Amino acid sequence: MADWQDNRVFWDEALKTIQHQVSEQEYVMWFQQIEYSGSEQDTISITVPSSFYRDQVKQRYLDLIQTTLLDLSGRSFQLEFNITRTEIANPSNSRVRSANGSPHFPSPPVRLERSPEESRKRVAPAPGLNGEYTFQNFVVGDNNRFAANAAMAISRNPGTTYNPCLIYGGVGLGKTHLLQSIGNAVWENNEGTPKIVYVTAEDFTNEFIRSIQENKTHHFKSKYRNADVLLIDDIHFLQKKHETQEELFHTFNALFDAKKQMIFTSDRPVSEIKDITERLQNRFTRGLTVDLQPPQMETAVAILNKKAEKQGVYVSDEVINLICQKITTNVRDLEAALTRIIAYAELVNKEVSLEVAQRQLKDFFSSPMQNNITVDIIQRVVADYFNLSPSELKGKKRTRQVAFPRQMAMYISREVTEASMTDVGLEFGGRDHTTVMHACQRISSRMRTDPTIEDIIQTLIRRIREEGSRA
Repeated sequence: MADWQDNRVFWDEALKTIQHQVSEQEYVMWFQQIEYSGSEQDTISITVPSSFYRDQVKQRYLDLIQTTLLDLSGRSFQLEFNITRTEIANPSNSRVRSANGSPHFPSPPVRLERSPEESRKRVAPAPGLNGEYTFQNFVVGDNNRFAANAAMAISRNPGTTYNPCLIYGGVGLGKTHLLQSIGNAVWENNEGTPKIVYVTAEDFTNEFIRSIQENKTHHFKSKYRNADVLLIDDIHFLQKKHETQEELFHTFNALFDAKKQMIFTSDRPVSEIKDITERLQNRFTRGLTVDLQPPQMETAVAILNKKAEKQGVYVSDEVINLICQKITTNVRDLEAALTRIIAYAELVNKEVSLEVAQRQLKDFFSSPMQNNITVDIIQRVVADYFNLSPSELKGKKRTRQVAFPRQMAMYISREVTEASMTDVGLEFGGRDHTTVMHACQRISSRMRTDPTIEDIIQTLIRRIREEGSRA
């Protein structure tokens, strides 16, 4: 790409201008990691660390950046975002072989460690929290590094840094672990007795209803509005709970005004939680939003090695690698597989061998969630994501609002089921197999030019697998 020197000057000046218009925290968080990578006459190309980072910059600051560039140059610029991708566990360049010839994945991810000055004598967990959920037990990889670092920063300065914070991600990826790690770190590293309240959104709702029935709403309000750190798990449960949403809204305002820390978790971005008031949505996203993704190979290996070490059981590299190669859904499934192998070996007094692992995990290897996935489930999940009905995906409408989700659903059907193109076509209103072929080619082509398409597909596949596991 040709480098227009004048455009580089405009970009540098724009950053200097923006630095005086946003807080120091915002500038360090969202602008210092952006790199100028080139330009054409009316397009500036920049590089950012991840898709999530790109989406956050677009959502929060795109208008500000473009307006600043216009003011400085007198020209309108489009921003082209490139993503720095880190190669991890690539069979062609990351694997080495152990002495017995089995694949081995080196360089496990780092774990969050506390400095000596951060350690305190208090070792018991905060009341109501699980003592196992600490930063020291949380294995960090590229899939969760940003979220983990943000959580650690919050625990050092609760109420002042990234307040509120929303952590979202699929089932079994460590949301609750990270949430409670913040509470335990605040409890351990602060003198006195900070009031840390952890609750699931379901329990918050039930407790609120009970307080009304028993005429004890003042006790309820006092408990939550006097918290120093409020941790609420699974806020997606609040869908359609309008009275509870109203109470949480006022609780939020009281704590925010008092500079008390709030952290929430959800299985999806707030924008995708249906039937929740707009003003509460705005409160959830007022601070920092971070996501957790399924662990990549190196992170998965590190997680299982740590779990085996904690249980005092030797598990060979070949067994660990086998589990990680076959199970790519979430941390919970990985740990469940290892626990199953260890339990069997202990009960029959055998070593945790590759043969034992293969035999005990044959259900995992045959991908039970995959077998439970049907085109019908795919249609329902995709339709729900795009606010359509399954019948619209099967129907004859060809508007962009329907055609694009339909093509995505067809593409995913081919990716995660064994249905042929003819079978998929029949499921979508009796369409010809050439229509399915065109849809798959169309989505594949768009994925090469638009990274957001791949992100959406991975989000949909994760939800489809979760839905399939419940089927």
